[in-house]
Amino acid sequence: MPNPAVSDLLARSNRLGADPRNTNYAGGNTSAKGTEIDPVTGAPAELLWVKGSGGDLGTLTESGLAVLRLDRLRALTEVFPGVEREDEMVAAFDYCLHGRGGAAPSIDTAMHGLVDAPHVDHLHPDAGIALATAADGPALTKEIFGDRVLWVPWRRPGFQLGLDIAAVRRANPQAVGVILGGHGITAWGATGAECEANSLEIIETAAAWIAAHGREAPFGPLIHRPLPDAVRRERAAALFPIVRGLASTDRAQVGHYTDSEVVLDFVGRERMPALAALGTSCPDHFLRTKVKPLVLDTAPDAPLAQVEARLRELHAAYREDYRAYYERHALPDSPPMRGADPAIVLVPGVGMFSFGAGKQTARVAGEFYVNAINVMHGAESVSAYAPIDEAEKFRIEYWALEEAKLRRMPPARPLATRVAFVTGGGSGIGRAIALRLAAEGACVVVADRSVESATAVAAEIGGPDAALAVDADVTSQDAVAAALREAVLAFGGVDLIVNNAGLSVSKPLLETTEADWDLQHDVMAKGSFLVAKAATAVMIAQGLGGDIVYISSKNSLFAGPNNVAYGAAKADQAHQVRLLAAELGGHGIRVNGINPDGVVRGSGIFAGGWGAKRAAVYGVPESELGAYYAQRTLLKREVLPEHVANAVFVLTAGELSHTTGLHIPVDAGVAAAFLR
Repeated sequence: MPNPAVSDLLARSNRLGADPRNTNYAGGNTSAKGTEIDPVTGAPAELLWVKGSGGDLGTLTESGLAVLRLDRLRALTEVFPGVEREDEMVAAFDYCLHGRGGAAPSIDTAMHGLVDAPHVDHLHPDAGIALATAADGPALTKEIFGDRVLWVPWRRPGFQLGLDIAAVRRANPQAVGVILGGHGITAWGATGAECEANSLEIIETAAAWIAAHGREAPFGPLIHRPLPDAVRRERAAALFPIVRGLASTDRAQVGHYTDSEVVLDFVGRERMPALAALGTSCPDHFLRTKVKPLVLDTAPDAPLAQVEARLRELHAAYREDYRAYYERHALPDSPPMRGADPAIVLVPGVGMFSFGAGKQTARVAGEFYVNAINVMHGAESVSAYAPIDEAEKFRIEYWALEEAKLRRMPPARPLATRVAFVTGGGSGIGRAIALRLAAEGACVVVADRSVESATAVAAEIGGPDAALAVDADVTSQDAVAAALREAVLAFGGVDLIVNNAGLSVSKPLLETTEADWDLQHDVMAKGSFLVAKAATAVMIAQGLGGDIVYISSKNSLFAGPNNVAYGAAKADQAHQVRLLAAELGGHGIRVNGINPDGVVRGSGIFAGGWGAKRAAVYGVPESELGAYYAQRTLLKREVLPEHVANAVFVLTAGELSHTTGLHIPVDAGVAAAFLR
């Protein structure tokens, strides 16, 4: 059974982390001290359980706790080599672990172990950071809290900060916590409940005082009103691929769009550009958002071509400014510059675009900047916003310990940062493709005329950070445009299109009606054309290249009986591959096709009546159709949806980066369909 101190700590952590007013995602840490029997000596051992590096309080479990022996941790004070070498202490924590030690100890471990209180919370609440970044922070802390909460000047997180807070605690037994200049808050208590109550007291008291004493409109007058909802989202969808392409200059990024009331108000205010230029302050904030955002300075309704040109100018200037920032502060042993593109782009009247190596990272970066807006609002309403200086930001952004944490991250999956749009993704081959691309790291838009089926597949893949379901009637230009717009607003653009939507009506020529012909050509020939056209516009705007894959058929080459409409539509798709490969290569867009055959099990087409008709043509029971197809192949193997998905992955994962205009057969070997 878990130690009662651990159960109490986890419950407290989850409660605190569930409320964004208390701390940001993966920000802050909590701890508890207690005893357990040392299995070696049989004697009680004093232990510290503390949230490990990289964890999130709201979802913290026991596996996310680091477990250290307090006697050894406190003994480190005798060998501390001084603030200039305090980074060495992180490695020393490994020698204090109890047993396997649980999660990796974070840089804040000393704060929790050295403060003489059984329970400690370190949090990043907006209200607390507003005081921590106010120019009058020390005086305001005194005015609001008296001697119950004290001010600790800015110091980079580490062993010395732990010593500083421990000294404040010893010298002020009446205090329940501290405001950490430029950073956040720390509170303590004799019990978990007391510690939590003290944390909430600091947060709620600070928020109430700011609300009661703050001046109105600290960001200045509103000079750019938000565009109307529909117009705003249309403009965001037009801008997002352009911005994403610029933000991916050094490395590919996924995007997130935010047009919340807080963001729209901030980007429209007169003082926004000046405040944004000051950058964020809390280390967790600027590690996610870069030291400052890129701010677009055109009117919300300016012509798109003018806005694009200005964005490119501002992006070039941003990169030069970031490089200069790096060169001003880099030391000979500093890690190399990680990239000069913005993580946050603010657009008056439209909102905020945020970027990261995945959707979750991009979304969290945006959430952190909303935290930063709230911090600036609070600080400016009662004082003046005064974040930590640029040199200190650089010390943390390019901290050797931060670099080591980045290098410990697992390697990216092959399709990480890519956004895939799969038509007919709600069932059969499309579902298998969507699942495979998601498993390889792609963000997947599951497009299907059955929203219920698409939603089920998207849920199977994961939450909104991994997949999006969209209604997509590929025969309608307006519906295709709307589906692509949703994809863009969700992830920033599209990189990988799979034209898979299809159906078949198997009839002899004389029984094939004009409606049969039109339906199949509308869905497969016209539908593929409409999706490719809309997606290509997005890909060209991004400037990142891309992939278009057509799921054609063996029947695009093989002349089978009672199949004129389907075979002709598939032949149309097959030639679109060649035509578009020739046209789009200059944009780095590769166009390839896959020719499956005999995909019976799991196929929506076969289940919808096509299987019964083909079985009748070949004179076999429908239940044996897959085996029949397998026996007529060279390999004598049945083809499944997953085999088609494998081919899509191979075409798009990078190993065939110099291949375009290719058709890959996935038919277990049908000699009559060999390409000639």
